[in-house]
Amino acid sequence: MDLSNLKPAIGSTKTRKRIGRGAGSGTGKTAGKGHKGQKARSGGSVKPGFEGGQMPLQRRLPKRGFTPLAKKVYVLINLNDLQERFEAGSVVDLEALGKAGLVSKMLDGIKILGDGSLDKALTVKAHKFSKAAQEKIEAAGGSVEVI
Repeated sequence: MDLSNLKPAIGSTKTRKRIGRGAGSGTGKTAGKGHKGQKARSGGSVKPGFEGGQMPLQRRLPKRGFTPLAKKVYVLINLNDLQERFEAGSVVDLEALGKAGLVSKMLDGIKILGDGSLDKALTVKAHKFSKAAQEKIEAAGGSVEVI
């Protein structure tokens, strides 16, 4: 076995289709473009969204609102999720939330919301907290740390 004997795996390569090479090739004469029409012409194709001169859908639909480019999207986590998954006295940070299955895809940060109740003292580290969440965590004897 040496480099001169190497060949690609069977079925992994395919010979390219040589179009316009005679009637016997299967793609001769019109070279697979059919007869006449815009798409048969040299350089002829329609741009995306073109509807033959009819007013395109993207222009027929009403435009509303504004999407700010600097908008931050947070992963939202409620207190009842922390209550179910963490033991008293544990530190809840990004790594712990990931292991607990609460954060699968990290966006611009994590925000803790105050839905549910908390009766364990937890040290919670996140990017943002709602006022209700912060009050409930501190009332349970825990602490809040903004990353």
